[in-house]
Amino acid sequence: MAGHSKFKNIMHRKGRQDAKRGKVFSKLIRELTVATKSGLPDPDMNPRLRTAIAAARAANMPSDTMNRAIKKASGGDDDTHYEEIRYEGYGPGGVAVIVEVLTDNRNRTASEVRAAFTKYGGNLGESGSVSFMFERVGLIVYGADAASADDMFEVALEAGASDVESSDAGHEVMCKPDDFSAVRDALEARFGNAEDTRLDWKPQNPVAVDEDAAGILLKLLDALDDNDDVQRVARDLFPPGGLAATVLGPVDRLGLSDDQLGLV
Repeated sequence: MAGHSKFKNIMHRKGRQDAKRGKVFSKLIRELTVATKSGLPDPDMNPRLRTAIAAARAANMPSDTMNRAIKKASGGDDDTHYEEIRYEGYGPGGVAVIVEVLTDNRNRTASEVRAAFTKYGGNLGESGSVSFMFERVGLIVYGADAASADDMFEVALEAGASDVESSDAGHEVMCKPDDFSAVRDALEARFGNAEDTRLDWKPQNPVAVDEDAAGILLKLLDALDDNDDVQRVARDLFPPGGLAATVLGPVDRLGLSDDQLGLV
């Protein structure tokens, strides 16, 4: 019976992981669609599409899936119009949260995002209510084996980066949004394709919360991440776990167990 129970738990966990992966792919396909429609279907001539393709590759999306999404969007077969909207508010413990969405129904998405904040002790605010607490930056992420900390710092600095953070987990290169394309291209010319490249929100003064508030916050972030319209979520939680941890899909767990997160 014990072995049977363990097998059921493993299969249940695998099912959750597969569902999570499917949601990630759905979000990436939506971004590929919008990026393709925003310009030419050639990533060399369309920076947003190039970034979307890099993100899809980092998530191990099959090339056939990517190509189908791009071809469908460029061929005019997909007439869905997605609107880009940013929501801002506070989560448990006073943590500032920014939610970026791509939606084909503004009213539906607003209602669902507001419901998630309300359910988990947060408050949705007006536009601009928390974004001033973040700095808009370009982010390029490499694995630790891509280069030494010194080499990464030297190339990034020469390319115009504003900051480089290297650790055993990898390298995070930050730059001003206007310099994003130039810095990314210089790094990829030297070190190959990055694991992740995007425009992101860097918290300027992360706040600390206790374990109970962190557990509730993770439930809020999970609820937002489960929404098909939500593309990215940033929060000013301390310790932030690196800038890459501000982006969901999947949510980072902040070192909390399944019991603490209420997942078992």
